Amino acid sequence: MLISELIDEYIFDCEIKKFTDKTLKGYRNNLLYLEKYLKDSHNITDIKDVRTVHLKAFFKSISDNGRKESYMNGLLKTYRAFFKYAVSEGYITDNPCLKVPWAKEASPLIQTFNDSEAKRMLSVYDESSYIQIRNKAVMYMLIDTGIRNYELCCLTVDSVKENIITIMGKGKKERQVAQSPYLSKMLMKYKRSRSGYFSFKEVPDNLFLSRTGKPLTVEAVERIVKIAGEQADVRKDIRCSPHTCRHYFAQCQLRNGIDVYSLSRIMGHSNISITQRYLNSLRDNDIVERSVRTSPLMSIL
Repeated sequence: MLISELIDEYIFDCEIKKFTDKTLKGYRNNLLYLEKYLKDSHNITDIKDVRTVHLKAFFKSISDNGRKESYMNGLLKTYRAFFKYAVSEGYITDNPCLKVPWAKEASPLIQTFNDSEAKRMLSVYDESSYIQIRNKAVMYMLIDTGIRNYELCCLTVDSVKENIITIMGKGKKERQVAQSPYLSKMLMKYKRSRSGYFSFKEVPDNLFLSRTGKPLTVEAVERIVKIAGEQADVRKDIRCSPHTCRHYFAQCQLRNGIDVYSLSRIMGHSNISITQRYLNSLRDNDIVERSVRTSPLMSIL
């Protein structure tokens, strides 16, 4: 079977499984990248002719080009799933990716905003218009819940009830997070503004909407955070993005005493080792301050 035909079939299977548009686009691009390499470098177009040695040569070539280990592992994750599908459908008998080793990734400290920067970012947008109060509510939501960008865009009005927010995460896994009184108050203001702004127009039930009443996009949320970071004068070496807000949320929670297991559930991590990275990134003085609160003497005397 031609690799190009199998790619189309595999992507269609992923569509049936309701993978997100972003995931589908990433999978297709990764697979087309491999298809082109196999054809150009080894004259291989049929899936049955792909061997482990070809895949190892592919990863060596991109490593020699200076690509990061995390990028290589992202590709390998896609290819393992692709060839696993080929095996399950009977197109090949063995998965040639299984003998391709994962690249060893470095574990850099996760850099994020400090408290002063986060506070200034929350104050960038005012409440003078629907767009301004929407942007302010978006910033409050990102920093108070650690929600992913795509998850925020998919929130519905009914997702927010009293002090609980229900989030549909990766792999269609539902989780609940708390909303602080500050976030609750901001969402009350935003919902009131949303209702008035679209009072004469039928709109979807997404919580956050664009100026024209369409669901807010991940690109729009990225712009909201970027502008907030620029106007709040965030340090140049800190990337102002929704994911950095997620990093800030996680490190704040750990500094304030939450355990790693609870944080893992709140953030929707599939593996606690992912959450552990945030703990490893805390500064020594943060760890010392936490240890005072959990001191044996402080608890028994």
